[in-house]
Amino acid sequence: VQLQAFGGGLVQPGSSLRLSCAASGFTLAGYAIGWFRQAPGKEREGVACISSRYGTTDYADSVKGRFTISRDTAKNTMYLQMNSLKPEDTAVYYCAAEFLHHPETIVACSRDEYDYWGQGTQVTVSS
Repeated sequence: VQLQAFGGGLVQPGSSLRLSCAASGFTLAGYAIGWFRQAPGKEREGVACISSRYGTTDYADSVKGRFTISRDTAKNTMYLQMNSLKPEDTAVYYCAAEFLHHPETIVACSRDEYDYWGQGTQVTVSS
């Protein structure tokens, strides 16, 4: 089971960026997926998750209306589209996945609920 995140970089405030996370060794379709971030000196926080097999989404208040999580089952890849980026979005972003053991399972968008993690990609928003 492996997740590989990429797409980070240095951008100016107001810009857009799309992060990708390719999965190998398992199929994302049967998993809850999430994007998390960790800024220096802060705890890792949930940014956006697809929490169930029905596609239930969950966003942090700070990113609602600006970020969109999605997945492409054909490519076995998940994405985080980030628009209107702000300096406070600067962090290392991680993708994560958690197996959905039951069709009705809903996984909270919390770092403690996810077992599989990508390596992280740095996003820096600065003028």
